[in-house]
Amino acid sequence: MFQDYKSRINEIEGNQFPSNSYRQMVLQPAYDEAKKHFLTSMVQIHIAHLKMLEEQTLVTKEEAKRIGEAIANLDLDYYKTRDYNPQFEDLFFRIENKLIELAGDVAGNLHIGRSRNDMGIAIYRMTIRKKLLSLMKALILLRSSLIVFAEEHVETIMIGYTHTQQAQPTTFAHYLKAVIDQLSRDFKRMQAAYNTVNSSSMGAAALTTTSFNISRERMAELLAFDAIIENAWDAVAGADYIAETASVVQLSALNLGRTSQDFLQWATQEFNAFSLASPYVQVSSIMPQKRNPVSIEHTRSLLSSVIGDASTVLQMIHNTPFGDIVDTEDDMQPYLWRAMEKLRGIYQLFGSVVVTMEVNKEKLLKRAENSFANVTELADSLVRSEGISFRQAHRIVSSCIKELLQAKKESLESLTWELANEKALEVTGKALKISKKDFDNSLKPEFFVNVRKLLGGPAPDTMRNSLIQAQSITPLLENWVKEKENQILKCEEQLQQYLEGWKKK
Repeated sequence: MFQDYKSRINEIEGNQFPSNSYRQMVLQPAYDEAKKHFLTSMVQIHIAHLKMLEEQTLVTKEEAKRIGEAIANLDLDYYKTRDYNPQFEDLFFRIENKLIELAGDVAGNLHIGRSRNDMGIAIYRMTIRKKLLSLMKALILLRSSLIVFAEEHVETIMIGYTHTQQAQPTTFAHYLKAVIDQLSRDFKRMQAAYNTVNSSSMGAAALTTTSFNISRERMAELLAFDAIIENAWDAVAGADYIAETASVVQLSALNLGRTSQDFLQWATQEFNAFSLASPYVQVSSIMPQKRNPVSIEHTRSLLSSVIGDASTVLQMIHNTPFGDIVDTEDDMQPYLWRAMEKLRGIYQLFGSVVVTMEVNKEKLLKRAENSFANVTELADSLVRSEGISFRQAHRIVSSCIKELLQAKKESLESLTWELANEKALEVTGKALKISKKDFDNSLKPEFFVNVRKLLGGPAPDTMRNSLIQAQSITPLLENWVKEKENQILKCEEQLQQYLEGWKKK
């Protein structure tokens, strides 16, 4: 019975590596990802390693020429379009086989002093660093868009919320600047992740380096790495470079997700804070009046999927042995790439949504004018005018609000000097000194905002200076990314020149 069952399995799966299910579940998907993401980096590592071997006299100039010509004659477009071939375990062996076919057995010397282990980690790092730079450019664009938008709303008064309840008057620019500052911190975290990622594993070989006199320093230089992972075991086993990147991406998505939730709520007809431009809304199939803010909905849901993909990366690393193992390699890497690419696209979409929206300034101001959210400044004013403690002033104002709410008077117009004077007599035994004019002025949201001139406050001039400062930092962020991109591009061009040189020799 068991033998019959085993025979049927062998008929379905085959008797040689790879089995049909292993090929379909593991090797084919890995090959598809590799030919899409790894082919260029793999060839660049071949060129760099060959140049280093030649410089270290581990291959002769003639051997380098023959191998270099073979690399130059690889038809990369062919490999980008071909399906997985069970004859070769993966893309690396398929390329190696072709190089030996083109150059002869001497092409096997290209593997002197290296392993698929250190080479694979280098490819992962080269892939992630480019995706990080692309993500950072999208973040900078979103940040710049929000700065420009905030500049238009330094005097757009709105209510700020704490614990989802009306708290104090502020401005839309003040809220946006908080988002901008959060993005700036996201950028710094991405910089730190990039610095971790951009270190070379080459020369670690399988996990103990090699007895050949290769140059790890030269490989790092040729491949635009900023540093070398010193310990060879760490070079092939360490997965914190991808965990750190996943954590940064996850936190960035969490941060923007909170803002998208605010915007989705503020887009409701009840809040009516703003209206989205037509390209970013959908109409209902049955309700003609509907303008569904689907762009923000999708932003929120896709950010959740970014968090999920990043979490998958962390979960796959969890409790794995500290060594070279597939859990941290081909099966896991695509989750991070998808998370990064989605977040990059969301940055672009969200920036477009915000800049094109129409803000209902009048509605926001009127809501603030009628709200009890203004009364913090009344308490502050009473401290100054009456010479009483803030806690006494707080009791006076709190008693006024409590009485009005009990009487179902929920408009700020009901908070009069006379009522406050009555409560002041109860609390302090003294009549108010503050004039009715100053009393009324302290309850205006414009006054509330304008007197908050401290660093970080919403006063218009304070906010303008804050936004100018934020804008002044933008070129520094752009230049950092450009410098890293140029460093990579320069090395890629140099590798191509080496390849052309071998063809001409």
